Amino acid sequence: MKFLACMPYTEEQKERLRTVAAGHEIVFKALEEVTAEDVQDVEAILGNVPVNLVKQAPKLRWLQTNSAGADQYCKEGVLPSDCMLTNASGAYGTSVSEWMVSASFMLLRKLDLYMRNQVTHAWKDEGDVLSVKNAVVLVLGLGDIGGHYAEKMHALGSHVIAVTKHSHMEKPAYADEMHTIEELDTLLPKADIVAMVLPGTEENRNLMNMARFKLMKKTAYLINAGRGNSVDNMELNEALHAGILAGAALDVTDPEPLPADHPLWDAPRCIITPHISGKFHLAETFLHIVDFCAENMEKFIAGDTEHMIHQVRRELGY
Repeated sequence: MKFLACMPYTEEQKERLRTVAAGHEIVFKALEEVTAEDVQDVEAILGNVPVNLVKQAPKLRWLQTNSAGADQYCKEGVLPSDCMLTNASGAYGTSVSEWMVSASFMLLRKLDLYMRNQVTHAWKDEGDVLSVKNAVVLVLGLGDIGGHYAEKMHALGSHVIAVTKHSHMEKPAYADEMHTIEELDTLLPKADIVAMVLPGTEENRNLMNMARFKLMKKTAYLINAGRGNSVDNMELNEALHAGILAGAALDVTDPEPLPADHPLWDAPRCIITPHISGKFHLAETFLHIVDFCAENMEKFIAGDTEHMIHQVRRELGY
């Protein structure tokens, strides 16, 4: 059995995987150096190898992503029909939720405005602010990341309204209310913050658009740390310029990278970071991913694919 491992493992982590894969071949290669030749005879890939190369791996039986999102590999024709797909869900909860909490404080306390004022050396009072305490926070998507964020905001005194796709999920202690996505339009007018951590499925495309921005309070903020295509960014730009909502914080955009001439860069009160809330910037994130790789590799070799962790349902995209 041959494995291709394309994550930035340390020598110690490589040795750990070699031990797990004892008796099998494991090739370590930097992601940017992977070629079509490298994937021709591999049965398993660890890492986000580009889709065009994955399509050229006829023997592939398992792909482990280093990202929580795996929707790019769920499209028809990317993976062989019998290929197992597992993601890194559970690794990014701390990192991305802390970015979201930071963005929440920045927007509510207008710190983005004061940072801009500092650049121009302007000593200027920006007026009234909102508090995290008693703020109504609408969390769209209660997976690992959404759950971490909701829990943190609840601990800070916010009123957390969780929104999920299905109603079967039991209400966690950190959620004051639990609703389904069908109720979104009735919930938006209540929110001070609408925080999005949704997968990039087609049904979520442009979920937040001008019609829904107009349902929000003019003092409300939008935060998106899920997928860029779940927000109509041109209509968000228009809404921010028109004062329809107070501001936004985006770690994801559509397209990515956001072109230098895109109007969102200059939209009022729009904080943009280049999809960095997750990645491997927080050391513990990658440690979790290495654990996932080792556990799933052991099960894959043993033929116990049924119990491999973080399996992706390709028909759903997550």
